[in-house]
Amino acid sequence: MADDLLDFFSPPQAFFMSGSKSQTDVGGSKIFVSIDKNHNFHNEGVLFNEMSFAIFDEDVEDQIEFIYPQEYDSVREDPEALIKRITSTIYNIINKERLYYGILDFEVDAFMNMNPMSLLKSKTDSEDNLKIDYDFLNSLNETHKENRDKELFPESFKDVEGVDIVKIGFEGKGKENLRYPGPSLEDYGEKLRLSKGYAIGLVCASKNAVSLYIISENIVFDEESIQEHRIDEENLKQIEKDFTRKKFFFGKKVLFPISWFRIDVGLRSFETLDLWNEIKDDPDLQKAFNYYDRYISGLIYKKFKPEIMKDMNLTRDAFLNLSPRQRTRVMRDLIGALRELTRLINE
Repeated sequence: MADDLLDFFSPPQAFFMSGSKSQTDVGGSKIFVSIDKNHNFHNEGVLFNEMSFAIFDEDVEDQIEFIYPQEYDSVREDPEALIKRITSTIYNIINKERLYYGILDFEVDAFMNMNPMSLLKSKTDSEDNLKIDYDFLNSLNETHKENRDKELFPESFKDVEGVDIVKIGFEGKGKENLRYPGPSLEDYGEKLRLSKGYAIGLVCASKNAVSLYIISENIVFDEESIQEHRIDEENLKQIEKDFTRKKFFFGKKVLFPISWFRIDVGLRSFETLDLWNEIKDDPDLQKAFNYYDRYISGLIYKKFKPEIMKDMNLTRDAFLNLSPRQRTRVMRDLIGALRELTRLINE
């Protein structure tokens, strides 16, 4: 997996959760993420962040007696604050010449919750019935407990002050839907702007990197595609084997299960926010999205101009002055034409 590792700049605190016999870290984190020309991830701002210490009862095993809050930040329930956070995120992404990637959600419960995946589902996905075998969840619980009791978490977890970059990688069949091809922004800007859906899985950390094991995903890249959940049974079996063999503890690839994750990709990820219907028509928000649409359209124009747009005599300014709907229609037609030309040439 080393060749597939990416840099995650300003990683969320959830990547550094650990514990001991007497306590464990619990909480959650939800952040906006962008991607740069080298495919690296950037934390663009917090939607929700709650970190606490859970203190175990000395007389009852695995029974939490007290929870001490350590850090709290949230704009999820404040419409004005949420609008400001989204608009500042969009403008920062444009100014830094990156692409908006989506929303990352981490649920940290020391795997003591036997139905954690439902916590990462949005209300719009209520018809999905993703269930994980109880024995698998119990194995996660036991693995985390053994790590706590033996204090096996990486030493780097104990002092994360000033940590600016963490190496991350995806594991599983669905990883190609979370990585986008091309050496430059314009090469994969088209694919990312059309993407929608989400991936759910398990966060495992080591001394040198964080691995995101995809358990299920339904990501597609156009409006016509039907979103269907693809549960990665092979990845589930591999994780279970690793638990059985204690490979997570003693093998060459020393990993420590940390939390659950959910990644909602593309601009449609904003629709998963609880307040979205309340804020979506805000003028400042619409202005920011229009700026971003022009920014992305400019990148895509740059990509396709040599092949077709030059022949159409469609200047960049004329293209950007079209309405968002007109630009989308033009790009869909051009992209379809290019694909058809490529198919005919290769026949």
